[in-house]
Amino acid sequence: MQILGNHVASVDLDYVSAESLWSSGLQIGVPVGPAACYQKHWDGPVVERSYTRLQESLTDVRERARLLAVSAPRSSDWLNALPIASCGLRLDDEAVRIAAGLRLGTKLCEPHVCICGSAVDPRGHHGLSCRKSSGRTSRHHNLNDIVCRALAKAEIPAIKEPSGLSRSDGKRPDGMTQIPWVGGKSLLWDVTVCDTLAASYLDVSSVSAGGVAEQAADRKITKYSNLSSDYSFAPLAFETLGPLNKECEKFLSILGKRLVTVTGDKREPSFLRQRISICIQRFNSVCVKGTFNSNPVLLHNNASSLHSQCF
Repeated sequence: MQILGNHVASVDLDYVSAESLWSSGLQIGVPVGPAACYQKHWDGPVVERSYTRLQESLTDVRERARLLAVSAPRSSDWLNALPIASCGLRLDDEAVRIAAGLRLGTKLCEPHVCICGSAVDPRGHHGLSCRKSSGRTSRHHNLNDIVCRALAKAEIPAIKEPSGLSRSDGKRPDGMTQIPWVGGKSLLWDVTVCDTLAASYLDVSSVSAGGVAEQAADRKITKYSNLSSDYSFAPLAFETLGPLNKECEKFLSILGKRLVTVTGDKREPSFLRQRISICIQRFNSVCVKGTFNSNPVLLHNNASSLHSQCF
């Protein structure tokens, strides 16, 4: 103050002008006190307003579903993963192209006829739910392997597809822990992946992010309701664009904490979620490419070879 003397202004007119512009544009009060020192308190309302305007401008239900899904909290885990092949966190260039294209809603291919006979539009979404897709079964098995390996790393012995459980139709859940998980009961889990953009789900996915995963989880709970008295059941429902059901989120949180306890590495929960997210995106690519009229043997071999890349 002594050095600058009278050249020090008591009010920063540029700051006052910018503050007024920010407040009038958003029609809310400016952050005050300690909150004004954090950039997120200034950026957050701007981003939220832009997102709301974008959402309101979309008239296509498929585009609304896409925007809701990719904005869900866990849908971007694959974007935060370091591309480490030995940890199953690397996507090849084509998988990245398709993952980014699905996220942005851009053109992925030329219109063509799928191997199942259905028409495929330039966005390539049909492959994500095609019954003849070579990637759907492989995706399911790989996700189940990731869960089973994570349990083993957390020193929780588990087996896949346990036999001898009381079910009249002979169907088995995807896995079971061999020691109690919670409340003195062993855990049963079952994995499922639903296509966010499938026509049959758009009435739900265009309204709420993760709504399709919640529906799938409810079906799983009903399916295994006769085992609920003896076991704790966790439906692990994922969507192709990233959202997951609340029970799955709870399961991954608990498993992540147990991994931290065993390994001492606080990054374990993030690594687990990233491996799952990367796996979904990797096999989304297989599903999209599986619609082309290529040699079925080559498509099968391509899907099988990706199994080793997940770990």
